Amino acid sequence: MNIGLTYDLRSTYLAQGYSQEETLEFDRDDTIAAIETTLADLGHHCQRIGNGRQLVEALATGSRWDLVFNIAEGLHGIGREAQVPALLDLYQIPYTFSDPLVMALTLHKGMTKRVIRDAGLATADFQIVEQLEDLEQLTIPPPWFIKPVAEGTGKGVTPESIVRERSQLTGAVAALLARFHQPVLVESLLTGREFTVGVVGSGNDAQVIGSIEVILLGSAEQGVYSCLNKKEYEDRVEYCLVSGQDDPEVQAAEELALKSWQVLGCRDGGRIDIRSNGQKQPQFIEVNPLAGIHPEHSDLPIICNKLGIPYSELLGRIIASAEKRIRS
Repeated sequence: MNIGLTYDLRSTYLAQGYSQEETLEFDRDDTIAAIETTLADLGHHCQRIGNGRQLVEALATGSRWDLVFNIAEGLHGIGREAQVPALLDLYQIPYTFSDPLVMALTLHKGMTKRVIRDAGLATADFQIVEQLEDLEQLTIPPPWFIKPVAEGTGKGVTPESIVRERSQLTGAVAALLARFHQPVLVESLLTGREFTVGVVGSGNDAQVIGSIEVILLGSAEQGVYSCLNKKEYEDRVEYCLVSGQDDPEVQAAEELALKSWQVLGCRDGGRIDIRSNGQKQPQFIEVNPLAGIHPEHSDLPIICNKLGIPYSELLGRIIASAEKRIRS
């Protein structure tokens, strides 16, 4: 197939003057090179397109593809991950991963949890705070966990995200509102084991590919899988491969992850973050339907590497899932 690649390259935005934090979610040059090389090895012809604006230019000049491998995160707005899929839908060009509805929904952690809760799936109690006055209606008892409602890669997640006293909550929420200019999610603090579950496929064909448990080392910021811990994971975090076949808590986490993936309508591949409460009951945290896909440093490929699944097989399964939509 003739496959186009859409992505947001971090080096491009840094060169334009955007900050390290603003570009934290964007892809490294070697990620794009790895995808391009792997798809070529799988027998496809690949063309780099770039970000959403570059896609607009390519479409306007008549460029078309059999399929677009889309990992573009977008830059502005809560619906930014939906921008490239929406453009491709407009031109009836198939693409990998989820559609605009799913991308817009799942970037908003609070809206996603509402859907999960409505489906009867387990998630910690929560409230969306758009302004400080909303805290007057907060009925969730402490301790709390707070984070921006629509960021990824742990942006805004620090040890200060754990708030144990009501006297500290207003200031902590105010700081996030001012820094990220978006609502804040206030949740009941989960203190159990934390898992990342990799999923491949769509709908009834979706399946858990594997899971890792996030273990914070002594050098890590404790109690929280923070932005810094993720960035410096090689020194701060241990990822332990776990299996639901011999661990009931992992089995429950994987079942919750797969049901959440299907309820939300996610497609092709991604990951779901799960953390247990104090009673060892797994709870949905969030879903990443546009998961990082660096062959060595991203969670989904890390799971595959630990299972001995080649990077080419992972990408091949993602492409095969997307191809089913082309055939239909």
